[in-house]
Amino acid sequence: MGEGAMIYFDSSATSYYRPPEVAEAVAGAIRTMGNCGRGVHQAAMESARMIFETRQMIDQFFDGYGPEQVAFTANATESLNIAIKGLFGPGDRVVTTVLEHNSVLRPLYELEAGGAAVERVGCLGAEAGELQLTEEEACRQLSLQRKGMLDMEALHRAIRPGVKGVVVTHASNLTGNVQDIDTIGRWCREAGALFVVDASQSAGILPISMKRSNIDVLCFTGHKGLLGPQGTGGICVRKGLFIRPLLTGGSGIKTYSKTHPSAMPEALEAGTLNGHGIAGLRAALKWIQENGGCEEAFHRENELARAFYEMVREIPQIRLYGDFERPVRTPVVALNLGDADSGEVSDWLAWEHGIYTRSGGHCAPLMHQALGTRDQGAVRFSFSRFNTMEQVQQAAQVLKSW
Repeated sequence: MGEGAMIYFDSSATSYYRPPEVAEAVAGAIRTMGNCGRGVHQAAMESARMIFETRQMIDQFFDGYGPEQVAFTANATESLNIAIKGLFGPGDRVVTTVLEHNSVLRPLYELEAGGAAVERVGCLGAEAGELQLTEEEACRQLSLQRKGMLDMEALHRAIRPGVKGVVVTHASNLTGNVQDIDTIGRWCREAGALFVVDASQSAGILPISMKRSNIDVLCFTGHKGLLGPQGTGGICVRKGLFIRPLLTGGSGIKTYSKTHPSAMPEALEAGTLNGHGIAGLRAALKWIQENGGCEEAFHRENELARAFYEMVREIPQIRLYGDFERPVRTPVVALNLGDADSGEVSDWLAWEHGIYTRSGGHCAPLMHQALGTRDQGAVRFSFSRFNTMEQVQQAAQVLKSW
């Protein structure tokens, strides 16, 4: 299938459509920039200035605690590993949810095996067969289960004194449901717990204020809603909070010290930064700011997602996942067609019709278990501000022909 015929609905995995300024910035950096912090010549200083400016932009974007509190990483997975393994250890109590990506779940499983206590809060609705219900009650329960809504009351009960930290995704990569991080952050402050937020799916789409939401650590990736290159991401840390570094080594400063620098951002940035990628991320951030910011992205992308949902919701045998009654959600529509394997449907869309989606488990195993789709998986359509209503209509017509 040629690129001209392609319709890309997989932006939750990575942005395919990017402003041309991003590629131009990467190419320009490759041609002109040296290694940040590894010299005082013009090429090194140009890289250092660009990276510092990008720290400033990220800090402002997330209403953080200063540009020096922004450390760059390769992706949100690295950021989350730094946060989880650097803040928690044996004997600590950590609360998380079944909504989480494996980038949260697996580091926490490792901690659990090492002696930490991890509580995973579930969703509303019981799994099939769990309760003895009438047919009408079972249909209601199944409908609730497929919404995949976090049990906020259970989460509130779990966030109690003695809990060291709470790790929560801002938005589910599977359902598009958005968590109320303002409320969760307040509960964390009241209980004296650290609040770690995975913003992989929300950064660039939803406004985030670390200060308003009482976020101690915000982890993000650059290649999704922020429209930057792959291999970029970061971790924003509340001032005064020390995180044990995941990596140690060269930092460009304190060469003769036997220990890695403890001050941010060098504390979490061992080795050469991806300056070329960060230049692309800076260009993407500038483009977002000049083109309506998060508000424009949210409005445009959710307009497309809502239109698609309305077009396909009446298809016989369709199963839709997520809470579409809430106005604030990320532009994701996950679905299944009867009992058809999600991979089969996604392959049919791609190879027969040039419509690119993602199927399977989406690195969110506990969420699929909560939705009752552990074996079938789901077909995820995720939308970009660069998609068109015509593409949405075409995809909906194709689904109706299954």
